[in-house]
Amino acid sequence: MALKDIVNRELVNLTNCEQEPIHIPGSIQPHGFLVATDTNGVIRYCSANIPEFTQFKVENLLQQPIEVLIGADQLSQFRHYLTELQRTSAAPHILGIGNTQFQCMVHQAEDTFLCEFEPVSEHIPRVSAVYDQAINFARYMSQAMTLQQLCHSVATEIRALTGYDRVMVYRFDKQYNGEIFAESKVDEHEPFLGLHYPHTDIPVQARQLYIRNLMRLIVDVNYTPVPILTKENSSNKDLDLSCSTLRSVSPIHVQYLKNIGVSATLTISLLHEGKLWGLIACHHYSAKYLDHYTRITAQLQGHFLTSQIQVREMAEGYAVAARINTSLETLLNKTFVPERASLQALVNQPQILEICHAAGVAVILNNVVYKAGKTPDDPVILQIAELARQKAANGIFNTSALSEDFPEAIAWCSVASGILYYQLGVVHNEAIVWFRPESLQTINWSGDPEKAIMKDVNGLSPRKSFEKYQQIVKCRSYDWTQTELTAAATFSYSIQKLITLILLTEEEARQRELTRQLEASNLELENISWISTHDLKEPLRKIQLFSSRLLNIDKNLSADMSATLQKMNASANKMQKLISDITNYSRIRHSETTLEKIDLAALINKVKQELAEDIEEKNASVVAVNLAFIEGIPVIVHQLFSNLIGNSMKFIKDGVWPKIVIKQEQEPVKSPEPDDTKLYYKITVADNGIGFENEFSDKIFKIFTRLHSADKYQGTGIGLALCKKIMQLHNGYIYAESGENQGAVFTLYFPV
Repeated sequence: MALKDIVNRELVNLTNCEQEPIHIPGSIQPHGFLVATDTNGVIRYCSANIPEFTQFKVENLLQQPIEVLIGADQLSQFRHYLTELQRTSAAPHILGIGNTQFQCMVHQAEDTFLCEFEPVSEHIPRVSAVYDQAINFARYMSQAMTLQQLCHSVATEIRALTGYDRVMVYRFDKQYNGEIFAESKVDEHEPFLGLHYPHTDIPVQARQLYIRNLMRLIVDVNYTPVPILTKENSSNKDLDLSCSTLRSVSPIHVQYLKNIGVSATLTISLLHEGKLWGLIACHHYSAKYLDHYTRITAQLQGHFLTSQIQVREMAEGYAVAARINTSLETLLNKTFVPERASLQALVNQPQILEICHAAGVAVILNNVVYKAGKTPDDPVILQIAELARQKAANGIFNTSALSEDFPEAIAWCSVASGILYYQLGVVHNEAIVWFRPESLQTINWSGDPEKAIMKDVNGLSPRKSFEKYQQIVKCRSYDWTQTELTAAATFSYSIQKLITLILLTEEEARQRELTRQLEASNLELENISWISTHDLKEPLRKIQLFSSRLLNIDKNLSADMSATLQKMNASANKMQKLISDITNYSRIRHSETTLEKIDLAALINKVKQELAEDIEEKNASVVAVNLAFIEGIPVIVHQLFSNLIGNSMKFIKDGVWPKIVIKQEQEPVKSPEPDDTKLYYKITVADNGIGFENEFSDKIFKIFTRLHSADKYQGTGIGLALCKKIMQLHNGYIYAESGENQGAVFTLYFPV
């Protein structure tokens, strides 16, 4: 049966370099060999270099049980090792094949077990060496004052442990550009400390593998890849070598290492909070193999370091946070009068800039700007605030490169390269904005970052020039730290309270002025009412008196003159009634609000006695049903029913004797108002008069509103308005319901 390799020969070009399948190269490095078995222990794949390490040929192992390779006597222990592997990241398993001892590491990829074999090194560290290493780490951990000093100590320790020519701690920024943060090297090599490398040097898929596989060894960049073989008629699927130690290296990365003169590397991942914080990169300028135990010991140093990243970063930020908190406490302890002038006094406080290390600040209220420090002009500030409001998530927006979000902001770089925006309200466009000017930064790149990947006659290749390249970064401020953001948020809540107090104070002043104006208007109305009550009544009385005398004394008046005097007298009477109704309407507002228990049946009897002449004249019937007691003001409740009964006897049908029924529900009820859950006494006053169209059921309660001509139905249009005012004074309701020629029903609700 023929053999076939699974080498991935897909070409890498400018369109797919970010998706290069580096996890399935189909080949390995030659310092060990690989076999892959299925879940039954049958070998499905072998690396082509097995004969160089054992007495077996590839074709004799493929499709055979793993015990053919390791021997039946070691099978039980190997299976136990695989079981342990499911629970823990087990140490290498030592196996003898022929006369050679191998350390075997097994990784599971879906339904396949990848078994990697490397000859056992003569160097096997003592157990005490790990203890010594922990003691050393504890010592220089206590001596290092900063995270960078600690990283330098780790680099020095690993170089002493491994013997590499250069060991670097490589730290990523937010865009995954790298910086040599700490370095230990042999004297003859130039320093790389402080150099920056573009994110394209370590593409996305490579960073993902560094998270899955925390250690990567390249023994010799000039190696010849060893293909992985399988039987011709097998599935021939790719093998995922993500966690493999022997995995072959991307041709682009090999060329990259050759371009910088490096022959061997060891890379240890530094993970912090589940993300790739950085790498420990070990470089050697000739081929170098590192045994497994030394690699693990070096990796342990990386674990020690990552355990300290958050602690060190917090410690370094503590002093800054302490100063910020001091400024914040000073600012929050200040008191300001709740008026707009206080906003300017507030922004003039130096602590408002100190809490977030800003150069300028502006508070905006009703498009008026209160500012201090170095800021743009007011129109620009308003424009920036509006742009930030549109970008803000939950009312908060910050950036250290404003021109990247808003290209027009490039004109404001000198004062507003970075902004921190908090929305304080939406009604009055309240906001606070801190400003930072551009901070010109010089970045030393290892080569031009724009030429990180080159295209030549051979296709795609990494850059060859690593000469120091200086880049001046413009229109960027320093980034806003979390401590600054927290302090700004706390202060924003405080200033939001002050603005709320200012707005409430202003509203209170406006209400006081409106109240003053209303009181003045009411006083004028009362004066008018007094004039109506007293000053107008006397002239009217005289007009009525003189017209009556003329009619009674002079019997020789012409018919026209007599009719004119009668009309004048009728108009005076009508005006007298109008003045009386207006006076009653106005008097309701000043009525005493002390409620008394009222016997409705007795009250209706008194009303009937007062209206006895009208009732007898019109042959009317007034019937009371189930009337009991209510709480109210007797005088005006009397007037209420007098108006309603009088109204019913006014709007009667021709040839129909009026009938009025006043009825009270036996049990209290809820009002028709949906938001009112209180209980009320329900009383209805129903008649058999001419009624009205139901669309006018609200209009009839408005003062001076009439639905019929005054010639046929006399009145001033105040009676029902007075009824509604009486019910409002009792915190009750009145409703009217009717239909054309169907009579009217007035429903009263008195609170229980």
